[in-house]
Amino acid sequence: MSRTHHRRRSRSWGRICLLLIFAAAALYAGAHCLFRAPEQKSVKGDPAQEVDGPVSDLPDGEAEALKSHMERKEGFYTILVSGVDDGNGGSDTNILVAVDAANGCIYGVSIPRDTKAVINGKNHKINFAYNAGGMELLAETVSGQLGIPVDYTVLVNLRGFEALVDAIDGVDFYVPVDMDYDDPIQGLSIHFSKGMRHLYGADALKVVRFRHNNDGSGYGSEDIGRMQTQQDFLKAVAKQTLTLSNLDKVNDFVKIFEAYVETDLTLNNLAWLGKEAISIGPDNIDFSTLPNSWKSPYIYLDQAETLALVNEHLNPYVEDRVPEDLNIPS
Repeated sequence: MSRTHHRRRSRSWGRICLLLIFAAAALYAGAHCLFRAPEQKSVKGDPAQEVDGPVSDLPDGEAEALKSHMERKEGFYTILVSGVDDGNGGSDTNILVAVDAANGCIYGVSIPRDTKAVINGKNHKINFAYNAGGMELLAETVSGQLGIPVDYTVLVNLRGFEALVDAIDGVDFYVPVDMDYDDPIQGLSIHFSKGMRHLYGADALKVVRFRHNNDGSGYGSEDIGRMQTQQDFLKAVAKQTLTLSNLDKVNDFVKIFEAYVETDLTLNNLAWLGKEAISIGPDNIDFSTLPNSWKSPYIYLDQAETLALVNEHLNPYVEDRVPEDLNIPS
């Protein structure tokens, strides 16, 4: 039995997370250095970059066509943003973000963690790439499937979320359901009554991680219910963080970013991206999920729809990608 997972657009959770990351980056990097646009990269092993290799052996027309196919757009960058919070070394959330500074828009696509991928010659869920080789292998795997480069990576330890909530002295939040859950293996206990509460970091993290109660009750739909709670809570965090009373806490926010974010972007790059993201604004940031269907034990990407999504939102090249550029396992 298969189940189609349609693209979900305009996710407040993703928008707010991304803006907070870039805003913190701008504050952190802007205080230390000048703004500088990142460099653009190519797909690993791209023959168009091998001047003395295969390209030089092709007829002139074919060589020029190949190089043209790999010509980059100006001011267009791809960044893989991953979040870890499970304590087991896995990336719980993976979003490939396209920043199109020239046209003033940002688009992020969620990559389901159970997506089928070929890693080290064997079939795995794509989340295994992070466990096997960190962000470098995960980025290579994503790039290989979608036929586009991953220019940079950002790894966020979501414990930083907990630290941020503490830094703003907690958040008033309406807990939407009774929560009664225990996981002895993780040492996790979540016990809250439905209603308004003032939540500090540790409790806030429990609320947004909650899926269902010990008896299976709860939201009724684990993922949709948890997503809505995360969206609502992050709206509350963003509203409280961006108040005049918190202007004197910029240094605290900078320290949180420094402690909980790992990236191969330089401080100059982060400052530039933060400035661009703030200028672009939330109305020009959109999100979806790679189009797919479920057939145990994997999620399979829809090749035609994925190609269309890549060309519409994620492609950093001037020319459209073609089916041969993608490498999606069936």
